[in-house]
Amino acid sequence: MATIDADTLLPNRRMREGARDGDVTQIHRGRQYADEGDRFEVDGETFEVVAVRERTLGDLTDEDARREGMRDLEQYREILNRVHDDFEWDDDSDVVLHQFEKAE
Repeated sequence: MATIDADTLLPNRRMREGARDGDVTQIHRGRQYADEGDRFEVDGETFEVVAVRERTLGDLTDEDARREGMRDLEQYREILNRVHDDFEWDDDSDVVLHQFEKAE
C-alpha cells in the first residue's frame, strides 16, 4: 500500500471534486496508475483504491459511465473524444479500471 497523488489518478478538478462528493467512484485509464490498497487524498478526505482490473473499452457500460460522473456511455465517449486529441473509440482498446472508496 502506497500513498499516491490524487492528480495522478484523477487527472482533472471535475474528477477530484466528483470523488470528494461521492459522484465518482472509479476511473478507467489507458494504463495502471495505482494498485489495490493505495490511498490518496482529496480536500482532506482519504480514499482507498479497492479494485484494479484490465478491461477493454467494449466492456464499458452506462453504469461504468455513471460511476465516472457521466450521464451515460454516450456522454463518456463524447468527453473522451473531446479531451484526447488523437483518440478514436475502439471496443478492443485496453483500459485499466481503478475503483476507489472513502477510507475508514
